[in-house]
Amino acid sequence: MKKKFVNLNILEKENSSQITRMNTEKAYIKISDYTILDTPDLIALNKPSGLLSIPDREGKDISLKKLLIEKYGNIFTVHRLDKETSGLIVFAKNESTHKLLSQQFEARQTEKIYLGLVIGSLADKKGSIDALISEHPAKKGLMTVYRKGKESLTDYEVLEDFRIFSWVQFQIHTGRTHQIRVHAKHIGHPVVCDELYGDGKPILLSTLKHKFKLSKNELEERPILNRLALHALSLQFTNTNGEKMKLEAPLPKDLRALLQQLRKRK
Repeated sequence: MKKKFVNLNILEKENSSQITRMNTEKAYIKISDYTILDTPDLIALNKPSGLLSIPDREGKDISLKKLLIEKYGNIFTVHRLDKETSGLIVFAKNESTHKLLSQQFEARQTEKIYLGLVIGSLADKKGSIDALISEHPAKKGLMTVYRKGKESLTDYEVLEDFRIFSWVQFQIHTGRTHQIRVHAKHIGHPVVCDELYGDGKPILLSTLKHKFKLSKNELEERPILNRLALHALSLQFTNTNGEKMKLEAPLPKDLRALLQQLRKRK
């Protein structure tokens, strides 16, 4: 039996993700390559950056949920990740599992851990960001810290300090839209390559390496990273058998390569 490939016509920007960086007219994703756990009740995947979790309002771009429906039939949304964020995401395969997992998310009984690279060196290497978040009153699609917003709590810890950047672990206790990105901006250290809440600038090797020289065969320097530097690392929840489960999504190649370069020059 031939392995099934699903066509992704999502080459909107050549720099938006692992998928869109392919220098082809069409990109393909094989669900099994991203699957972390597949049971009769749920499927957990390591979502690549640049792929929607669920269909957007316009419904033009492909989404992970649509691909899963094509393969499995019924698929139920439990939570979602921003398009630009890579990492662990879980979908339910039946209504009872969907209800069980959704209740845990709503009751804040899950443990959600993210890793991200932020701009600058944080004065406090560990702490909590307790700042209300709401939709931006004037800018559609943006969120902001606002005194009349909803309760939003993010714990953070700096794992590595590279001076110009910091590698940070985040734990979110609430699930507000763009929560980590908004809170990171709020404390003055936006996530790297964040076009909405930061400067959106890619990371170039010339930024890190003082004596950088462009190859003779290249007309323009290619970025080490040109997508949101945020990854959903792990999720802990209780399954349908009442067992505690902790799933983890390995860092994608682009973030691993970036960290390797930063550590060389630390």
